[in-house]
Amino acid sequence: MALADLSGANVDVAYRAAMRGFASTVTIITACDHERHHGMTATSVTSLSMSPPSLLVCLNQKTLLHDVMIRSRRYCVNVLHRDQADISAAFSGGLPPEKRFEIGAWAWTEDGLPYLTDAQANLFCRKAAALPYGTHTILVGEVEAVNLREAVAPLVYHDAAYCVTGPAL
Repeated sequence: MALADLSGANVDVAYRAAMRGFASTVTIITACDHERHHGMTATSVTSLSMSPPSLLVCLNQKTLLHDVMIRSRRYCVNVLHRDQADISAAFSGGLPPEKRFEIGAWAWTEDGLPYLTDAQANLFCRKAAALPYGTHTILVGEVEAVNLREAVAPLVYHDAAYCVTGPAL
């Protein structure tokens, strides 16, 4: 395979096209600071370590959620079930921030952290580190508690569309 000249803006276009080929589990990241609670759909969530149990969340620094998460100590990664595409759409800009928690079955922890009660899973994290890089901040969260739904059927995002998983064979 020959390599194409992908300098400057061409690299950006090719990189964006390559990333569309990545299939990612859809999550809604929620957080609260002293004044507000907020949530946003995200696919940039990755397991980091089993000991301590931790994961990475990458957030654009221009988002409201980024501002809230920088000020908060805890956040929740709500892994969406395949029947929750409507909730994902609402939290990815389909509804204004003040209306988002009106769709779906939301509850709040004692300290005000919102979580989706019927999500595939809820991972409650304590922010352990924040590393700015380029346009984003990489947040490391140590998982303090997990709620799991029995049937594993996550919502997946691939090539700008929602998908569901199934056995390969």
